[in-house]
Amino acid sequence: RPKPIPSKIEVDEPKATPLEDTHVVKRNSGLCSQIEKSVLYKRYREAFELFEILEFEGGYELASSTYDALVSACISLKSIRGVKRVTNYMISNGFEPDQYMRNRVLLMHVKCGMMIDARRLFEEMPERNLVSWNTIIGGLVDSGDFMDAFQLFLVMWQEFSDGGSRTFATMIRASAGLGLVFAGRQFHSCCLKMGLGADIFISCALIDMYSKCGNIEDAQCVFDEMPRKTTVGWNSIIAGYALHGYSEEALSMYYDMRDSGVRMDHFTFSMIIRICARLASLEHAKQAHAGLVRHGFGLDVVANTSLVDFYCKWGRIEDARHVFDQMPLKNVISWNALIAGYGNHGRGDEAVEMFEKMLQEGMVPNHVTFLAVLSACSHSGLSERGWEIFESMSRDHKIKPRAMHYACMIELLGREGLLDEASALIRSAPFNPTANMWAALLTACRVHENLELGKFAAEKLYGMEPEKLSNYVVLLNIYSSSGKLKEAASVVQTLRRKGLRMLPACSWIEVKKHLHIFHSGDKSHSETREIYQKMDDLMIRITKHGYIPEEKHLLPDVDEHERRLFYHSEKLAIAYGLISTADGTPLQIVQSHRICGDCHSAVKLIARVTGREIVVRDASRFHHFKDGSCSCGNYW
Repeated sequence: RPKPIPSKIEVDEPKATPLEDTHVVKRNSGLCSQIEKSVLYKRYREAFELFEILEFEGGYELASSTYDALVSACISLKSIRGVKRVTNYMISNGFEPDQYMRNRVLLMHVKCGMMIDARRLFEEMPERNLVSWNTIIGGLVDSGDFMDAFQLFLVMWQEFSDGGSRTFATMIRASAGLGLVFAGRQFHSCCLKMGLGADIFISCALIDMYSKCGNIEDAQCVFDEMPRKTTVGWNSIIAGYALHGYSEEALSMYYDMRDSGVRMDHFTFSMIIRICARLASLEHAKQAHAGLVRHGFGLDVVANTSLVDFYCKWGRIEDARHVFDQMPLKNVISWNALIAGYGNHGRGDEAVEMFEKMLQEGMVPNHVTFLAVLSACSHSGLSERGWEIFESMSRDHKIKPRAMHYACMIELLGREGLLDEASALIRSAPFNPTANMWAALLTACRVHENLELGKFAAEKLYGMEPEKLSNYVVLLNIYSSSGKLKEAASVVQTLRRKGLRMLPACSWIEVKKHLHIFHSGDKSHSETREIYQKMDDLMIRITKHGYIPEEKHLLPDVDEHERRLFYHSEKLAIAYGLISTADGTPLQIVQSHRICGDCHSAVKLIARVTGREIVVRDASRFHHFKDGSCSCGNYW
C-alpha cells in the first residue's frame, strides 16, 4: 500500500548563481539583437517568434531600440495582436518611453487602425510635439473622421501657431474628404504665404482636393506649377480627369506621363486600364497591359484584377481567364471580377463553376460575390442553382441577402414567366422593396407583356424615382408593343409635362486605335456613302432570311432619324466595322442605351449572313451574336 502524499512539501528554491544570471542576460541581449536584425531585413514574423521567448520568461527589460523594432514590425504587419503584445510587455516591465517612443507607440496604434486607443494615448501624453499632433490628425483623416481632424487642428494651431508641410497636406486631404473647397483654398493660401507652395506632398494633396471638389481647372494649374512632377502628381491629375468623366483627357495625360520618363507604378496602370474599359478601347488597354509587364508589375494583384475586369467588359473573356490563371495571388475582388464577367456574357455555368472553385480554395465570398453569381444565374436562366446559392447565403455563409440579391432572384423568376411568384418574393422581403426590385419586375412584365402587373410596378417606381426616365420608357414599351396606343400617348404626355426626354442613342466601334462614334441616321462620317451602301446591302440580305422591321419598338415621340430603323446607330457602327476589318474579324460595339428589339433581331441575322461574331455591349448587358442567335436568349 503506497504511503499518503503529504499535503504540503516544502522545497527550497535553488538560487541562481551569478554565472547563470550572466548567461541569461547575454542570451536575452542576443535575442534583442536578433529581433532588431530581423526587422531590419523585413523578417517581421521571425522577430515576433523571438519576442515570444522573451514574453514567456518575462522580467527582462528591453532597450528602446528593440521596442522601436517591434513597433516597426507591428506597423508593417498591421497586427492588432502584435500591438497588444508589445504594449502589455512595456507596461508589465515598467518601460518609461521618451517623447520619441511615445510618438512611435502612438503611430503604431494609428497605423493598425486602433483609433480609440490612439486617442486615449494622445490625451494621456505628458507632452505633445508637432509629430504627436500630425500623427493623430493624420490617423483621423485616414479613418474618415474629417470633422474630428478639423477640431484637433484648431486646438493644435492655438498651441503652436505653426505647421509643417505634412500638417497642411493632411488638412487639405481632410478638406477633400468633406468636399470643402473653400477650406482647401484657405490652406492653399497659407502654404503659399509660408513658402510651402513648391512642396511635392502639398501639391499632390491640392491636385486631389481640387479634383474631388469639382475644380479640375485649378487642379491642372497646381500640376502645371509643380517644379518636379512626381509619379504621385501625375497619378493625381489623371485620376482627377477620370473622376469627372474626361476619359480621353486622362488617357492623353497618361501618354504625356510616359513620354516625360517619370516612373509609373501599379496604381498608374490599374487606373489607365479602368479608363480604357470606360472608353471601350482595346488597343490602348493592350498597350497598358504590355507596359505593366515591362515595368515589373506583372504579378501585382490590383493591376491584374483591373486587367481581368477590363477584358471581361471588353468581351475578351478568354483573355480575362488567362490573366486570372497567371496571377500568383488572388483576392476576393479578383474572383468577383471573373465571376461577374462570365455572368455578364451569358456564361452562367462557368460563373457557377468559378464560384464553387473559389469556395474549394478557401476564399471567403462577400455580398458582391453572391451578387455576381446570382446575376450570372439570372442571365443564363439557371433557376434551380440560383435558388440553392441564394438560400446558402444566410444558411452557410451568414450573409444576409440585400435588395440587389433579391432583384436578381426576381429577374430569375421573371425570365421563366413566373411573375406572380416574383411579385410574392417582393412582398416577402424582410425590408421595404427598393427601386431595383420593382425595376426587375417591370422588365419581366415588358418581356411577357403583362400590362396590369407592369402598370402596378411602374406606379411603385414613379413614387420612388419620379424623375427617372427609364421607368417611364419601359412602361411605354409595354403599351406600344401591346398596341395600347392611348395608354402609350398618356405616358408620353407625362414625360413631356415633366420635361423628360431621352438623349439620342449613340454607338461606337474602335478600329486601328481610333473610336468611331455614330448616331441614328448619322451622315457625318468621312465614309458615310460606303457605310450606307453596306447597310442597304445588309438589309436586302437579311430580309431574304426573314427580317421584318419591328416598328412597335419605337417610341411615339422619337424624331424622324430614329424612325428610320435601318440606320440606327448600332447598325451603322456594325456596317463600318464590316467594311473596315478583314473577313472573319469579330466586331465589338458599344451602345449607350438598351439595344432595341428591331436591332436585336437584325444583328442576329447580320451575324449569320456575314459569318461574323458581333459583340454589343449595351446599357443592360453583353450580347454575343453568332450564327443567328444571341447569348442573352432574347431576355434583356
